[in-house]
Parts: sequence; structure tokens; C-alpha cells
Amino acid sequence: MNSLKNGFKYSRPESLKPSRHLYCAGCGHGIIHRLIAEVIDEFGVREKTIGIAPVGCAVFAYDYFNFDVTEAPHGRPPAVATGIKRVSPDKIVFTYQGDGDLAAIGTGEIIHAANRGENITVIFVNNANYGMTGGQMAPTTIIGQKTLTTPNGRNPHNEGYPIKVCELLSVLSGTKYLARTAVNKPAHVTQAKAAIRKAFQNQIENKGFSLVEILSMCPVDWQMTPHDACNWVENVLMKEFPLGVVKDIS
Repeated sequence: MNSLKNGFKYSRPESLKPSRHLYCAGCGHGIIHRLIAEVIDEFGVREKTIGIAPVGCAVFAYDYFNFDVTEAPHGRPPAVATGIKRVSPDKIVFTYQGDGDLAAIGTGEIIHAANRGENITVIFVNNANYGMTGGQMAPTTIIGQKTLTTPNGRNPHNEGYPIKVCELLSVLSGTKYLARTAVNKPAHVTQAKAAIRKAFQNQIENKGFSLVEILSMCPVDWQMTPHDACNWVENVLMKEFPLGVVKDIS
């Protein structure tokens, strides 16, 4: 359904199915899904786009995106994306991964795909915990943050320090574009869409590996209201993970 207000046209992107999602209230995944769908529609590549969904909150992405989406074992979307893109280089291939998937069990996969400079797009959702399984500590959990497995707060002497994926990948010669964004307020949503668009454009132009990290709210596992979760991203999470383009040589 389309509507017109203040000269702007609002409608559901063709790349999104008309289905209700199962994400928790206040979660950022729904926003990120729409941004991806809008970018794909704007480039006119829906019919040749293939998404890879891992184990995690995005495991049912095929219920929401109106294009081909395949599943991958936990942490292995970059390997699956590599295979699909090399066999069908004309396809637009992207992975949609959380921090537990990409930065924990999938650390080796993302590092080597990036180092090889695979011409794929990676959407990396960072909500600083394992969202689907109840809020355990993730590699991106910040120091002092309480989770199901760090009830007294993450202690660097026991659990180490948060992994900054963009900065980690920036030293690899194969990476072309790395950016960190957020979806906790409208201005950041606009910036996130611009970064996603850049990452897909790089692939369309065969420029190589691009990754967009998106700081997202997880109010249920953070045990906050959606409003407080947005503020926590702004006032706490962004201090550990500053927004901006980390690398752009595309």
C-alpha cells in the first residue's frame, strides 16, 4: 500500500514480502531488512540477488526477503557466499550475520573471505550479545556488560576484550570497504542505508569485499525498554564501537 504525505511516497519495497516478522519489539533487524530491500530495489537487482542467512536471529530471513535466500551452518555464510559468487559471478550475493555468528564461530570464515577479497557484501549486525539463544556474552559484548554468562559484567581478565571487526579486517589487503553504522535513530538509519548502498555498489562494480557493521538494539536480552535500548546504543555501545567509515579504497 502506498501513501502520500508531505510530498513523500511510502510503500513496502518489492524486495520485502508482505509478512509479519518474528523479531522482538524494539529489535533493529526489521529496520535493517527494509534498508537492504530498498537498496536492492533501487539498483534493480532483485531477480539476481541471493542472500545467505546463518543460525541466529536472522535464521528465518527467507520468510521476509522477496528473493532467493539460502541457509548456512553457524558461522559459515562467507564460505557459502564465496561458492555461490564464484559459480555465478553475475549474481549479487550478500551475507546477513550477527556478532555471535560472524565474530565467534565464524571468525576464521570472515577473515579468510575478506583476505581473499571475495566480491561479496557482508551485513554484520552487532547487538553485543547472542540474541536468539537468550543473551549470552558475544565477542562484541563490552567490558562491564552483564549477560546471561557474565552476570557480574564482562571482565577482560577472564573473558578478554571486545572484538572490533571492522578494525580487525582493515589491515587485510583484500578488504575494500568497511563501515560501522547504527539504527537507533533516524539520522543513523539514513547513514546506514548509504553504507549498505555503497557496499552493494562495490559488488555490482566488481570492486571486491565490503562489510557494513550495524549497531542494533536488543532490548529483551538487554532487559531494557526499546527507548532505553536506543539510548544505550548512543551513549554506551557507540563509545566502544565508533561510527564511521573505517576503510574505503574502492
